[in-house]
Amino acid sequence: MVDICPTITANNSEDYQQYIERIAPFTVRIHIDLADGTLTDNKLINPDLIWWPGGVRADIHIMYKHPDRHLPLIMDLRPQLIIVHAEADGDFNWLASTLHRNGMEVGVALLANTPANVLFESIGLIDHVLIFSGNLGSYGGQADLSLLDKVHNLKAIKPQLEISWDGGVNDSNALALTTAGVDVLNVGGYLQRAESIEEAYARLEKVVKGNNTATNDN
Repeated sequence: MVDICPTITANNSEDYQQYIERIAPFTVRIHIDLADGTLTDNKLINPDLIWWPGGVRADIHIMYKHPDRHLPLIMDLRPQLIIVHAEADGDFNWLASTLHRNGMEVGVALLANTPANVLFESIGLIDHVLIFSGNLGSYGGQADLSLLDKVHNLKAIKPQLEISWDGGVNDSNALALTTAGVDVLNVGGYLQRAESIEEAYARLEKVVKGNNTATNDN
């Protein structure tokens, strides 16, 4: 089953609330970007200002060089999944064990130039990998489909691993991404810039529906 996951990349509470209100009527899963300016050129909304509607699953993507320093505050929000960067510093084994012990899933994001094999040693602790092909900390970017090799390599090591894609997702490439094994489409600019965000979401659902059906039939 493929999930379409609207991405929220906001640098203030007003923009954050506006986007939440736009997607709340139809989405069941959201991806929230946090950045403190250490891995990105910009800062995004502070973690103490984020929230989401009841009944909606939240994945939080921490674009911090030192995610462990902010972990208690973010864990208190009780997201289902917290995603840190392979390029971050700190004790990943401790972080993953802490999240699992508190009932949360562990995700790791890979920037375009970071190979999948950096995760092989820790793959047993990882529930989710985000393949990043966009502009870290902002909407936009192109979907570099050559990065799909990472999906193949990771699934070969851990077939049940959930893999998401972030960067340049639209109705022209969504089927190629999901056919290649991507389980979650994190969608930012395509939805944010649409005249009707709900209609754009529905177009993506229609595109991936055929792949969902084929997967369920196998």
